[in-house]
Amino acid sequence: MSSTTLAADRPRPSTLGPMLVIGLLFFIFGFVTWLNGPLITFVKLAFQVADVYAFLVPFAFYISYLVFSLPASAVLRRTGMKKGMALGLFVMAAGALAFGQFATMRVFAGALSGLFVIGAGLSLLQTASNPYISILGPIESAAQRIAIMGICNKFAGILAPIVIGSLVLSGIGDIDAQVQAAPSPQAREALLNAFAAKIHAPYLGMAVLLVLLAVWILRSSLPEVRPASANSEQGIGHADTSIVGFPHLWLGVLCLFLYVGVEVMAGDAIGTYGTGFHLPLDQTKFFTAFTLGGMLLGYVAGLVLIPRFISQQRYLAVSAMLGVLFSLCAYLTQGYLSVGFVAALGFANAMMWPAIFPLAINGLGRHTEAGSALLIMGIAGGAVVPQLYAHLKEHFGFQVVFAALMVPCYLYILFYGLRGYRVGLRDGDGARAK
Repeated sequence: MSSTTLAADRPRPSTLGPMLVIGLLFFIFGFVTWLNGPLITFVKLAFQVADVYAFLVPFAFYISYLVFSLPASAVLRRTGMKKGMALGLFVMAAGALAFGQFATMRVFAGALSGLFVIGAGLSLLQTASNPYISILGPIESAAQRIAIMGICNKFAGILAPIVIGSLVLSGIGDIDAQVQAAPSPQAREALLNAFAAKIHAPYLGMAVLLVLLAVWILRSSLPEVRPASANSEQGIGHADTSIVGFPHLWLGVLCLFLYVGVEVMAGDAIGTYGTGFHLPLDQTKFFTAFTLGGMLLGYVAGLVLIPRFISQQRYLAVSAMLGVLFSLCAYLTQGYLSVGFVAALGFANAMMWPAIFPLAINGLGRHTEAGSALLIMGIAGGAVVPQLYAHLKEHFGFQVVFAALMVPCYLYILFYGLRGYRVGLRDGDGARAK
């Protein structure tokens, strides 16, 4: 038996209730996360900024994971996972209030600060919830459980651009034309102020819902899971191995960094990619939903196939190969067809997080919280890769830049799925994997 699983004869309580609770959490932070794509379009008009500045939306959001993930692991050791999840929701609510208020006032730095705070709350929530669901059952089937969470997450992601598109971005093409044709600076500012004010009510409502959910989590019967006992260490040298002695974790951090970068490119940057072909704003505002639809299909496929027909690491390798193929096809085509291949990356990306995360924390034992925090820091890839895209496309063709960023990322993910996940671990006979 693998040392990463609980003993087969140990009684295990039902996981259905906890999975329902965590599934709701994944829905919430999926909805919040995938608002960033439409928000790029929103801030370009509301604040009258270029793409380079509009892409500070995902940068501010995702860079907070780099800043707060290690502190989040320290908080979780003191509070436990249940209270830590509730605290993360309270922080997200504060960030939602700040973003809604500053965006309505058209204070760009303040709006970005609100997104940074939302990301801080999510870093705490994800540092707790991802290892929680990974070790709630056998680590070998963790990808299947995370796939169920991913369905909740991506279903919310499909809804997010539709909701924000209907409530805030409705008629954005006409509003943009009116702003450009405004007869005076005062009339132009009045139009922009009225447009920006549409964001306030949705984010106020979101803040209220997050607070209510936090209170419910605190009062729920969600059990505590102790990572050190549920995810025992595999022998790598001596029993006192520090977290530095798990190379498969560090390779996994880089893998997750690159994965989140390509995920955000396919989901949040697809609208900007579409405008590169001069497609209408009233259509590009919904493109994120198509990518998330692809991801939802990918999660359903993973749920059916893993681990019954294919291992999570093998599925990761197949997904990476699809990512390379779809990226090259997007480069070689034009217009809606090219955008379609970018959306298809959602299918390729779907099972990457569910596979990478449990493979990277496999056998960490008492280091599980710290390893989880390092992996959550890797979410900063969602800040870095899109920023590179925004800057480079100012100097080179946007399709060339897109392919040049995406293909190398997928090739590294392919390496991790084939070999990197087992570097330093011991096989079943006690021999160190190469």
